[in-house]
Amino acid sequence: GAAATTARSFDLVKLAQECCYHNNRGIAAHGVRILTNISASCQEKDLLPLEQDAVFGLEALLVLCSQDDSPGAQATLKITLTCMVKLVKCRPHLSQSVVESLLTQLHSAQDTARILMCHCLAAIAMQLPVLADGMLGDLMDLYKLIGQSTTDKKQELMVSLATVIFVSSQKALSSEIKTVIKQQLENASNGWTAYRIARQASRMGNHDMARELYQSLLTQVASEHFYFWLNSLKEFSHAEQCLSGLQEDNYSSALSCIAEALKSYHKGIASLTAASTPLNPLSFQCGFVKLRIDLLQAFSQLICTCNSLKTSPPPAIATTIAMTSGNDLQRCGRISNQACMKHSMEEFRNLATRYGDLYQSSFDADSATLRNVELQQQSCLLISHAIEALILDPESVSFQEYSSNGTAHVESEYERRMMSVFNHVLEEVESLNRKYAPVSYLASNTCLCDAVIALLKVPLSFQRYFFQKLQSTSIKLALSPSPRNPAEPIAVQNNQQLALKVEGVVQHGSKPGLFRKIQSVCLNVSSVLQSKSGQDYKIPIDNMTNEMEQRVEPHNDYFSTQFLLNFVVLGTHNITVESSVIDSNGVVWKTGPKTTIFVKSLEDPYSQQVRLQQQQGQPPSQQQQQRTAYSRF
Repeated sequence: GAAATTARSFDLVKLAQECCYHNNRGIAAHGVRILTNISASCQEKDLLPLEQDAVFGLEALLVLCSQDDSPGAQATLKITLTCMVKLVKCRPHLSQSVVESLLTQLHSAQDTARILMCHCLAAIAMQLPVLADGMLGDLMDLYKLIGQSTTDKKQELMVSLATVIFVSSQKALSSEIKTVIKQQLENASNGWTAYRIARQASRMGNHDMARELYQSLLTQVASEHFYFWLNSLKEFSHAEQCLSGLQEDNYSSALSCIAEALKSYHKGIASLTAASTPLNPLSFQCGFVKLRIDLLQAFSQLICTCNSLKTSPPPAIATTIAMTSGNDLQRCGRISNQACMKHSMEEFRNLATRYGDLYQSSFDADSATLRNVELQQQSCLLISHAIEALILDPESVSFQEYSSNGTAHVESEYERRMMSVFNHVLEEVESLNRKYAPVSYLASNTCLCDAVIALLKVPLSFQRYFFQKLQSTSIKLALSPSPRNPAEPIAVQNNQQLALKVEGVVQHGSKPGLFRKIQSVCLNVSSVLQSKSGQDYKIPIDNMTNEMEQRVEPHNDYFSTQFLLNFVVLGTHNITVESSVIDSNGVVWKTGPKTTIFVKSLEDPYSQQVRLQQQQGQPPSQQQQQRTAYSRF
């Protein structure tokens, strides 16, 4: 059996190798794709001939299809470039030769092919830092050349090429590169091209370049909503640019930089709120920026607390100094600072929870945006863990749950740098915790401040979902019975159940299921007693509230279900119906919406008559007693 399997595998490889250089482009692309998949999936190290065959076949197709503008050639080129990205991701040692082939062919290719090749270069450079300074010079020469034309293809190519330049120089964008890009934009581009390039600069962390471009576009829009949107982006870029000047061991300067950044962020959130419209509420953008503001404030407060701790003695000698000097201020100051540290830890954990809520509400976001939100959440958890391990509870803290998963699955330079900071901070905290017990308060303060500065020195990346909503999914709910007036309650007798019917429709945008698909809808119904009326009866707690959940699968984007609700307690009840979606992987997303109706529980007539007779001192008749007994059931 093993021999037959090996023979069949060898025949498949031989067939794919022969097809790589076939006259038919489609057959050649299929052969190259098979070789790429085999090279990427096999774990053996002695696959150098097979890898070389795959690379040679890809290069041959690249040369052949980049000179042809026909739809068939472009389709084959897309397959070729996709295989290049996959091969480089799994076999990093092949990246240099693949990138050199792309750069060599980029100068002689057609404009349509150039755009696709730039996308491929950007995807490779996002995964691996393969573009050297010499290669960057070739890209700049090509950028100067294409900037002399104003055709639509040239404009698209300028954006794609600028993206490659930003990706290849994310850590520092030289003044020469900035000057060349701005000159070409002034000479041959329109406002839309400049905005797209500025957007790419924000995604790659080049906030200085982005701020200048947003500033230049403020007077070129005809709508006040667009003006406020661009102004908010300019302020956000300026805020992140302020954080680029942070320096280690200079905590007073760090506080000044954070304060300046917060000032710009507050201006930006005001403009962002003004840019919101009912049709485009910018809820994700506002939520992300508000969390960023609160995170910067928490960082600033932590540095202030660490600076104040330096003036207070450690706990072991605080009491002795207070007794010797007769001054309890030292001890009180230490207790107060400990309380501030505990408050900071709780604040960072609260921020991590809020980032998690933002993550769960972003069903339509791309994976890079979700990963960005997750990194912000991890940074909050990291600082809270460091505070607990160094100051509050060094003896019982565990480092295993905060161990990093490594950098094997990072997708961008921003993720790579953030993961590097996470690992470095964890190593420092664990090293201090193991060497010193308890940790010196000066060393712990320094470690915390350095961790904050290291996190802030990584330029924040504003990912695609901040600018573009490629997938749009929403749910519309209809409840019955429903009052004509939303503020008017629905009347229900307390000895009866309310059958609440929930119907819904799933609405999709132009690209349904682009990033994830809906498998089922989760409906949560809860009721809260708002105002109580009548006498206090001894009623079991289970009958006082309603907490129910149902999961339904939409059919042709429609779903329907029912809930039976009890309202034994007399008064006005607030019913809330909230919907969430579950994707094909079983992940729950809090997409909403949340609908509220009011129900007024009334006493049934027979119970009311019996109660009135009892209040008047008259015994109930036999028929009423029998009726009351039956009504309980």
